[in-house]
Amino acid sequence: MGPASRPTGAGTASAAHRRAADRRAHARPVCLAVRAAMGIAAAMTTPGSMALAFRLFDDPTLRVRSMTLISTVGLIGFAIGPVAGGAALAFVPWQALLLVNVPVATLAFVGIRTGISADTLEDLPRDPVDASGALLGTAAIVLAVLTPTLLVDLGADSVLPWSASAATIVAGVLIVRRERTAAHPLPDLRLVARPLVSSGLAFKAAASLAVAGLNYLVALQLQLDWAWPPAQAALGMLPQVAVLIGGGAVITPLINRVGLDRAAWISAVTVVCGLLVYAVLGRPGYVWVAVALALAAAGMRVVGVVAGNNVMHGLPKERTTLGAALADTAGEVATAIGVAVSGTAIAALFAGSITATSWTADQGARFEAAATWAGLVLTVLADALVAWGVIRSARHSSGPSAEPPQRDS
Repeated sequence: MGPASRPTGAGTASAAHRRAADRRAHARPVCLAVRAAMGIAAAMTTPGSMALAFRLFDDPTLRVRSMTLISTVGLIGFAIGPVAGGAALAFVPWQALLLVNVPVATLAFVGIRTGISADTLEDLPRDPVDASGALLGTAAIVLAVLTPTLLVDLGADSVLPWSASAATIVAGVLIVRRERTAAHPLPDLRLVARPLVSSGLAFKAAASLAVAGLNYLVALQLQLDWAWPPAQAALGMLPQVAVLIGGGAVITPLINRVGLDRAAWISAVTVVCGLLVYAVLGRPGYVWVAVALALAAAGMRVVGVVAGNNVMHGLPKERTTLGAALADTAGEVATAIGVAVSGTAIAALFAGSITATSWTADQGARFEAAATWAGLVLTVLADALVAWGVIRSARHSSGPSAEPPQRDS
């Protein structure tokens, strides 16, 4: 082969970059499809497990203990996952992390098949699926999360962000109208309006909003702003891991001392305080970041149990699965909003590529300002949810007359 036909180093590198880009382009639809399938599976699995624990035990103390155990397992995975994943990425490709859940899912399947008796079909609701309500609700949530990003990316002069805003309002109005008039609504708004249910949902949403925003911002700060390698950044989350794992011991004593209602709002306030500490003090050094993570974890450890228990306790016995699904949905939607608000603040204030290997001093200052503003905005939103939850909880405490009438199934 002559010199003229021999590829140059630059040409070889360019071809390699093109091949890598092609692989990423082909992998993106597959990743999106897998994530969608995982989301559907999670939406079916999590509420079912919480509702199962609630229905297996009639004693309130045993219900709290069983839900605490389920919450412990889930939060341990939530806490250890980023730490173990960050450490593992130093040794294995990221695709290997997708196989971690296979043995866990297998164990769960065997346990359900061999240890849980089948439901009696006569005791289960046979309502048809409200497909229209589900589509409208999904559209409203997606549009609400997407609109701020469009406004930052395209600017206020573009028609698309304002069209998305109008579509969000229309979808919200349509979903409320649909659920108030449907024969079999998803969900029944009269059940959601019960003070004990709505207060539990507010507390769960406030905690999830704060924790999602905090974890997202801390992860970016450790790895991008402070340039910590993945393994070190994983170790930086250890205060959260330690509190999530060890905090289960305080749930029952706290509930016995102050009651479920007060435990719910106290724990939600603790999470919000953690976010506020990070927003105000989290930039100078790691100590305050660790304090923020510990506070948020301590509150989340309790609110995940008591808020969900309150929601299901406020519903009819045959609607416990609905209650678990509502609590899970409130947490997931709030999580999405927390990440969206944080990402939008960074996109609005940061200049250049956030994934650049090294930042300039100006970029670092811009990120710190964005993290502060995002933390403060999320704190205000979470505070509003906590305040609403306290008001609704007080109405529940005023007596059973505050409960709206039950709608016939």
